[in-house]
Amino acid sequence: MRDYVVVGVILLSLPFCIIRPYIGVLMWCWVSYMNPHRLTWSFAYHFPAAQCVAIATILGLIGTKERQRVPIERETILLLSLWLLFTLNCFLSIYPDIAWAQWLLVTKILLMTFITMFLVTDRKKFHYLLLTIALSLGFYGLKGGIFSVVTGGTYLTLGPPGSFIADNNDLALALLMVLPLLFYLAQAETSRKLKFGLMGIFFFSILTIIFSYSRGGLLGLAAVMTMFVLKFKKKFWAAIIVVFVIFFVLTYAPEAWFGRMQTLQDYFQGKQLDPSATGRINAWHFAWNLASARPLTGGGFGAFSQDLFALYAPDPNDVHAAHSIYFEILGEQGFIALGLFLVLLASSFWSLRRLKRAVTPFPNLHWMVGYSDMLQLSLTAYIVSGAFLGRAYFDLFYHLIAAIILLRAFSRKEIELSCQREFSLPVESVTVGTVPTK
Repeated sequence: MRDYVVVGVILLSLPFCIIRPYIGVLMWCWVSYMNPHRLTWSFAYHFPAAQCVAIATILGLIGTKERQRVPIERETILLLSLWLLFTLNCFLSIYPDIAWAQWLLVTKILLMTFITMFLVTDRKKFHYLLLTIALSLGFYGLKGGIFSVVTGGTYLTLGPPGSFIADNNDLALALLMVLPLLFYLAQAETSRKLKFGLMGIFFFSILTIIFSYSRGGLLGLAAVMTMFVLKFKKKFWAAIIVVFVIFFVLTYAPEAWFGRMQTLQDYFQGKQLDPSATGRINAWHFAWNLASARPLTGGGFGAFSQDLFALYAPDPNDVHAAHSIYFEILGEQGFIALGLFLVLLASSFWSLRRLKRAVTPFPNLHWMVGYSDMLQLSLTAYIVSGAFLGRAYFDLFYHLIAAIILLRAFSRKEIELSCQREFSLPVESVTVGTVPTK
């Protein structure tokens, strides 16, 4: 029965995705992040849900007038440059068949990222985009949190099988990235029911992250909560949240959880590491050695293979995935791509910081400050936890970059209009980050 419901909902949505392609963007986010078809047991499990929604959305995009030009910001150019470099590197990949197959997957993600920027044209659509993403992934935060409470945190919390967030570490990363969305969207929400619902999902998602037993997730949670306390104006309530989380963990977490997290202390103290940690370090050395041998292109998609480990890894028998967004890009795409990737991260932070300063003189634009803080925290989660997890091509990260680009474009447009009204200046004379004086 569940199979028929899921497939029926997706098929019924397709005409709406064509007529109103913005609905297609929301449907694609729901299907891609929640993966409802992966919660079935029959024919719907392998149903190409995201592909069907994407095709319908693209058809709608061709014919709709409700679209805009993709905003040309610094991050847009960096994103396109990375996409181009991924493509060029496939021609020189060590494993071209694997590389082109992975390139197609990454291209689908980036294509929908740019389609999102075409179709999210105002504040309301922007809000519903982030709300859809937050609730789609928050479903697993709520589900996993309840499961952790009922079982006392004895078992790992996992995502839907066959998805980007199937693994406990992947789930922790995704939930860390949506925690700020859940919190700030709750603060901005006018409906009391939805506000309390979002805050409930926020708290249960924290429990899911903790009891995912992900060490990178714990480090990311510590970083996010620290920044959360520093940024949130009501620091007393922010501190209460942090104290509650610490109290809950110390009181209810089983010994197995503490044993797992103890390995973090062993790592920082230079003690003997467990096989998982030594495998990651071996993979990082491998990525560096491979990139040093092929600095411009790396090994290409799929480079973390047994054959190449035999040539470039300190321990050729300890074959591991990258387990780091940075070393994944380095090993597979080379130093130039890693540089672009790091510049994209730094540029995104800088843009959000400048945006906050730019909108300060305009009370009608203060809603952007909350979104800016929210996206900074989400990026912090990705940067910290991603250092221990190979998700350099994670669709959620690229959607957040799209959100930053859109927010910059909205701020630029609104500031220009506000300055034109208040100072009687031509639109062309005003840029984001500069405030004219009378």
